[in-house]
Amino acid sequence: MIAGAGNLSSTRQQVWVAVFVTAVAAAWWGVERDPAVPILAALALLSVAVAIKRPFAVCLAFIVLSFFRLHEAYPFLNPLHLPLLIGAITLAALLWHMFVARSMTFFWSTELKCFVVFFLITSLGTMFAVNRQLAFDYWTEAFWKIGLMTLAFAWLPRAMKDFTLAGRVFIISGILVATVAIYNKINGIGLVELTRVTIGRDLNSLLGDPNDLALVLLFPLSFSVSYAIHRCGTLNRFIGLIGVAAILCGIIFTQSRGGLIGVVTVLGLSAYRVTRSKWLLPLFAVGAAYLLYDAMDISERVSGGAGTEGLDESASDRLEAWKGAMRMAIYRPFTGVGLGNFANALELYTDTYLGRALAPHSTWFGVLGDTGLPGLIAFLAMVVATCRASIRSYRRLLLMKNSGEAQAPAFALLTGLIAFCAAGSFLTQGFSWSIYLLVGLTSALAAYVDRAFPTRHTEPSPEFRKVPHSSIPPT
Repeated sequence: MIAGAGNLSSTRQQVWVAVFVTAVAAAWWGVERDPAVPILAALALLSVAVAIKRPFAVCLAFIVLSFFRLHEAYPFLNPLHLPLLIGAITLAALLWHMFVARSMTFFWSTELKCFVVFFLITSLGTMFAVNRQLAFDYWTEAFWKIGLMTLAFAWLPRAMKDFTLAGRVFIISGILVATVAIYNKINGIGLVELTRVTIGRDLNSLLGDPNDLALVLLFPLSFSVSYAIHRCGTLNRFIGLIGVAAILCGIIFTQSRGGLIGVVTVLGLSAYRVTRSKWLLPLFAVGAAYLLYDAMDISERVSGGAGTEGLDESASDRLEAWKGAMRMAIYRPFTGVGLGNFANALELYTDTYLGRALAPHSTWFGVLGDTGLPGLIAFLAMVVATCRASIRSYRRLLLMKNSGEAQAPAFALLTGLIAFCAAGSFLTQGFSWSIYLLVGLTSALAAYVDRAFPTRHTEPSPEFRKVPHSSIPPT
């Protein structure tokens, strides 16, 4: 198994690896006299072999656990400590391919450069944070992993099968999370404000907030819709259709207004892609928004429902948080209050006694408050550069023959990014996984398109011929 992995091509290398692996298994069994130890050792070594052979696959598994929190959605997975185990294997595989096999191809696109600048600004800002310990804890627990995996996601995918695998895994993970959300809604488990669904709230999970749950599901929704409308194979379209139905129900049950905006954005862009009658799009957008608003029953929410007079508590909290973010930028323009410090530091920058910690309720204001003006500028530059790269890749694929399989993930990344910008304006997602996954995969796909579909010998694809030129997104 290991003999065929990575660059273990010589007999000498294979012998040394086999000796090392046997020694580790024997030492483990010497410490733990348990009959299950050899089996566990074999599974662990098999995982290492897969990681060396297909590092992108194990990296994808770590991303899925970290972003979709499957071990929290399905608690029976918790005792396995999968994030820690797969994280260690992923790190080992990355180090192997970087320093031993040297099989990774490094490149620095504009969006990756902007990301690195933002990462450095945020990391340096932890030393000047209002609460340094809080900022350092956030950095060590989550942010450095985001930084490493963003670059890994950009550099590891090499072939179309990698992007297809990523799309399928994202959709299936979204279906699994949405299934739990639907089950919890039907059985009244973990509801907040009496009607809004959550997952793993008793575990303090990221999915325990309905707004965060909506944005996590929004990411696979963009892939589901894209795979459903593109000619990318029967299996991919079937998975996409199931994903659309399940994930849309999950988002509806969150009753998230930010989620509503994101869903309308994804559906609107997809309708723009497939319809010839562009004048129908405003009607479609208004109709979809009305139907989703009615399906979500937002008017009956405890906070922000139709029975609330004037500004509801949610809207009032948002305004206070946004004003606080601007004051943070005024008083601490170069560093902000520090990574993860926004909620606890807000009381220092508002005239109103809040009595509780508040999230910024906006990606842009959250980044501004936590990292200051330099951080916000770098973050905006990263988003704009990623959007430009995504549009450029998709436009080129539309012009290429036999590119249908690549068009689906390209369009999913484009709609996912725009939906993130729309929904993220009302949700706190500046330091969570979704935007950085979009940055990494968009950069990887752009590099793949440059290699696989050079500009010379251009021939429009059959699908492109059926679409008016006005429907191609502008650069």
